[in-house]
Amino acid sequence: METFEEILELDDWEEDREFSRRIVSDYLSQAARALEELDDALAQSDLATLSELGQYLKGSSTALGVRRVQAACEKIQSYGRLFDEDKNVDLSQQDALALIRKTLTQVKVDYAEAEKWLRKYSNNPTETDS
Repeated sequence: METFEEILELDDWEEDREFSRRIVSDYLSQAARALEELDDALAQSDLATLSELGQYLKGSSTALGVRRVQAACEKIQSYGRLFDEDKNVDLSQQDALALIRKTLTQVKVDYAEAEKWLRKYSNNPTETDS
């Protein structure tokens, strides 16, 4: 909330929130594309792309303070390099893909929660809300 409140303070007019809405909208669009690309890369067992996409989504999640998505994407980035930073061990490709599959499932849950929250606090309703 603290990070997002800082973004809201950047708006010139609190009633309009044009700047923060644009930031949230861009993040949500980019994250949705990244999640689709993560699914594709996982289906192809493309560890390099999984690592890159994990890093990309980690960075954009950090910018908005979406900590759970950020932390999980950091793990995907590491697993894609065949390393488990939590356990400080190298991974086989099979183990890395299994960990990425599990982590990506949680990322999607955390992202969905973050999306609802971001839309609510940026006053950016979904199409079904309008």
